[in-house]
Amino acid sequence: MVTIFFDLDGTLTNPKPGITRSIQYALERLGVSVPSEDELTWCIGPPLHASLKKLTGTDELADRALLLYRERFSDIGLFENEAYSGITDTLSRLAATRQRMFVATSKPAVYATRIVDHFALKPYFERVFGSELDGTRVDKRDLLRYALEEARVDPQHAVMIGDRSHDVVGARANGITAIGVLYGYGSEAELLDAGAHHICAAHPELLRHCVT
Repeated sequence: MVTIFFDLDGTLTNPKPGITRSIQYALERLGVSVPSEDELTWCIGPPLHASLKKLTGTDELADRALLLYRERFSDIGLFENEAYSGITDTLSRLAATRQRMFVATSKPAVYATRIVDHFALKPYFERVFGSELDGTRVDKRDLLRYALEEARVDPQHAVMIGDRSHDVVGARANGITAIGVLYGYGSEAELLDAGAHHICAAHPELLRHCVT
């Protein structure tokens, strides 16, 4: 049996409007140049504080931007989101094989849990692993190490599915098989450069890598 860890943003759901509009809100409030939604898609997936620092220039401004981001995201941006078409069918087929499944996301667990519940994905997962609001476990390497320990999973019998390089890096650092998906926000080159073991263009292709 294989234990499956799923990233959230760009893997289970498409969060583009909520994330990019909340970043725009924060930057506008700070009087910083505001890129378009499309110009902010690179921020989807990686730890947000680091992305905000690139946009604002300093740790101090990034701290302020993060608070402003959460001001909008916690009430509005959270649900400016949608589950990928057909993802519940793929999850149902995986669940039918009785594999253990978890969500492992850099997003704060307090938000990730609400999103998973809102889109009726909760029944498929034993638990949602996420970071803390203070930044604890925002690094995917730390998050997956924690998840493996908490769930008592042998990394040699686990896979991590995600759309960005940090998903792959986190998996490989913990001895987990890394599967990159191309329907999210990372490119094939990004995923391969990070060391992905397998690449899937669409989520139904995950079945051949996750069903033993």
